[in-house]
Amino acid sequence: MDICWRCTFCCCARRAGRRRRLPPPCSARVLCVYRLVAEYRAGILDLGLAVETEAATVPPRLQCASLKRSLLALIKRVPAAYGWCRTRWSCQTLALELRARRGVSVSPDTIRRWLHQLGYVWKRARHVARDDDPERVTKLARIRSIIEGLLPSEALFFADELDIHLLPKIGYEWMLRGTQTEVMTPGTNQKNYLAGALNYLTGRMVHVVGERKNRFLFIDLLKMLDQKYPATKFTHVYVVADNYRIHTAKAVGEWLQAHPRFELVLLPSYCPKANPIERATGFVHDKCTRNHKRTRLSDLVGDVVWHLKRNGPWRYQLSDLYDTPEIDQAMAELAAARNLKAA
Repeated sequence: MDICWRCTFCCCARRAGRRRRLPPPCSARVLCVYRLVAEYRAGILDLGLAVETEAATVPPRLQCASLKRSLLALIKRVPAAYGWCRTRWSCQTLALELRARRGVSVSPDTIRRWLHQLGYVWKRARHVARDDDPERVTKLARIRSIIEGLLPSEALFFADELDIHLLPKIGYEWMLRGTQTEVMTPGTNQKNYLAGALNYLTGRMVHVVGERKNRFLFIDLLKMLDQKYPATKFTHVYVVADNYRIHTAKAVGEWLQAHPRFELVLLPSYCPKANPIERATGFVHDKCTRNHKRTRLSDLVGDVVWHLKRNGPWRYQLSDLYDTPEIDQAMAELAAARNLKAA
């Protein structure tokens, strides 16, 4: 029953001490009236005035804004900082923590709505590598100088390896609400490895496939480049690769010494953004290996090879990492050193 009607009954009982004629909306609930009056006289009637007075001290808009600020402070720290044994916040956990700290009960749906209003969305995180190579600026400046001074008789490739697993990678796809697509696991996972080299100017990719990711796979890629880009047309071939051990193996060094027109240029350690082929191999997973239904590894490898032939070329621009002021300064130093050497 509304608080105003409770107060009306109590005032009537206090003034007359006997039954009075009450307003029509409540006259049909005589027994309820007698009960309320009896509780009031006994001093056990809760009119709810304390709650109303406490809520009235803070306007609803100001209270909502204050709770949002508290929510923003909570979500900027990990749950473990507040004693929770979990790594991610959920709306339910945020609601419980907010109630414990502010004494206000908020539903998880309200927490979700507030998070959207604050600019937060629920999505997957991504891996990042530590980019702390002490020679990072020097290596990036050298790659950029090679690209800017590339001659028609020279070619530059960005190389990398791709793991092809029979076990499908799981990803998003369209499905009916209330259902979930099932992707069968192969039981025993099987693997093949693809080594690719992306021509920076043309966007074409040269690749080889092997059963092991070792130095021989990378040497096979270099041999394929030697066949596709003969010495009669290309006097110098640059191959840019990361610091993975198969790229710097002794056998690879011996092959490079036997083929002096090939030059291996190393990327900074833990800097995948500097390698444009990473984006091309990412499309391989999106188009071929994610949620695939293949039961034989040879069929899956065939899909990947067909994708590389069918889709492309991939003319990617260099990352913004190559256009920082530090790289510009290193480029100027390299140009000055070349001019001094020429003089």
